[in-house]
Amino acid sequence: MTHGVREEIGQEARYRHSIGVARTAERLAMAHGLEARRARIAGLLHDLARLWPKDRLLAEAHRRRLALDDFDMAHPVVIHAPLSAELARERFGVRDDGVLGAIRKHTLGEAHMNPLDVVIYLADALEPWRAYDGRAAILDTALRDLDAGMRAVLESTLRHHAARGLTPAPKTLACARAYGVAIPKELLYA
Repeated sequence: MTHGVREEIGQEARYRHSIGVARTAERLAMAHGLEARRARIAGLLHDLARLWPKDRLLAEAHRRRLALDDFDMAHPVVIHAPLSAELARERFGVRDDGVLGAIRKHTLGEAHMNPLDVVIYLADALEPWRAYDGRAAILDTALRDLDAGMRAVLESTLRHHAARGLTPAPKTLACARAYGVAIPKELLYA
């Protein structure tokens, strides 16, 4: 499967990221008694459409009749998550709804996430090629406690948005609220 994924992604750095996510997801899954194989597959396939240009993301989403909200339309890059799930099904034969759901949710999160969803969301943020202050410490936290790891990643994500004047997705805000993460006041009115 990895050879086909490398060709599908088409860029070595993105492929390396996907391998890092797969390995981190497997590690998190094992630490929390989840099926490592499912986590590894979701991690490996999570970014199949990540490098597609926005016009292709929008066209492919419309062709597949994916439900898009206003945020998706304004920020087409986030559409790569549900499209990657579709590609995992179409090109790699993934039929596991849990794996496909985790791929769909890995970018924005959602208010209701199961443990596999959380593992993939965290692995995407915490794989070793991500270089930001506190990454290793947050990974250590997540290996002990998935919910605490989610809170830490969401807090970091929202601080990043606030510092750069970016508007977080409504799904990300709903996810943060579900985990009891305080939303910075400047983001409440963005």
